[in-house]
Amino acid sequence: MPVQTLDSAIFDAAPIGLLYSEDRLIRRCNHRFAAIFGYGAEELVGQSLALLYPSPDDFDHTGQQWSRELSLHGVYADERIMRRKGDALFWCRVRGQSMDPSRPLTRAVWSFSDISAERPVVALTRRERQVGMLLVEGLTAKEIARRLEISPRTVHVHKTRLMTRFGVRNSLELVRCLTSGPV
Repeated sequence: MPVQTLDSAIFDAAPIGLLYSEDRLIRRCNHRFAAIFGYGAEELVGQSLALLYPSPDDFDHTGQQWSRELSLHGVYADERIMRRKGDALFWCRVRGQSMDPSRPLTRAVWSFSDISAERPVVALTRRERQVGMLLVEGLTAKEIARRLEISPRTVHVHKTRLMTRFGVRNSLELVRCLTSGPV
């Protein structure tokens, strides 16, 4: 079997969603990636990754985050809410690597895993989702504020809203809800 054909077979048979993107356009994806999002692979090729985000703001903000992290480290990882065909939201684990850190989104390889069985979605604002995801990563209010380019006071306001929404008394209980309960 020629190497190119073997490479294609391995890419297509991978047990996680794989994606190759250029300038945030889907250039190639495997069947698992397409299935996670509820599409056929042929429907996604050539599409903007914006199709898979809850909102244009989420797409723009994530692009800025990806650019920053890929420029600094060449790799990116997070857990985020994404959108399936038909607009259903779900939690997804994302890992990416730039093929050229000096131009991070020009060419990149990504893996996506559906973690919705572990972390169901509840309706949160975009900012609440962002603050919640960063709390789960163990960041302090000051670190979250720097990452999101907002004030630490604003972070505390969102954190307080999340605690009220989930009926918890402290950050530890909130993180437990965000990682194992309905989110």
